[in-house]
Order: sequence, then structure tokens, then C-alpha cells
Amino acid sequence: MSEENSKMVVVCNHADTPHVMPTLIMGASGVGIGDDVILFFCPGGAQALVKGELEKIGTPKGLPNPVELFNTILDEGGTVILCELALENKGIKVEDLRDERIVVKNAPSFLLEAEGAGLSLVF
Repeated sequence: MSEENSKMVVVCNHADTPHVMPTLIMGASGVGIGDDVILFFCPGGAQALVKGELEKIGTPKGLPNPVELFNTILDEGGTVILCELALENKGIKVEDLRDERIVVKNAPSFLLEAEGAGLSLVF
């Protein structure tokens, strides 16, 4: 894989299973093949990052466990970013987030970090 295509960005804009699961599956797959993975959760997807929310999804039939996918992404060096607008918009406090490794950033900061990504996915 060429250097310029080794960054992968996945944006999640909904906190329901059909959007969260592909975000996590693609993110975990990306870190699994050595990509620099950045997940960005817009306010619409923010609730998925609150403690206990991924557990509510359970393990959908035929799919991996979302908690294990999330942990794999972070454990393998992926970055999970929550849009700072979600804090006020969704009434989320930083201490409510499921992991202290989740980074809160504004959209322009995310765009600068995502610049040059060889692959971008939106769910």
C-alpha cells in the first residue's frame, strides 16, 4: 500500500445499529490491515460513544461484538473523535464518554487531521 493511501477516515452520523456497526467494522478492519484510522462521530452519532450504549446493541446475529470492535480500534492505535458540538447539542459530558481515549475536537480540526486520507466512508 502506498504511503498516501494508508489513512482511512470513517464518519458516523447516526447512533443506531445500522450506522454504528459498519463504522466500527470498517474501523477495526482498517487498523487490522495497518491503516491509520480516524473515526469521527458527528452529533447524530454521538450517543454511541456514551458509556453503556454499545452494550445495548449487543452482538447482532452474524456480526462481531461492537464493544470488542471499539476496543480493537483504540488498542491498535486508531483515533476516535467526537465532534465538540455534540457535547452541548446532545447534553453529553466528557466524563460520560465510554473511554478516556476519545478525543473531542471541532470540525475544522478533524478536517485538518483527515486531510490526505486515501479512503473516506460515511455511515
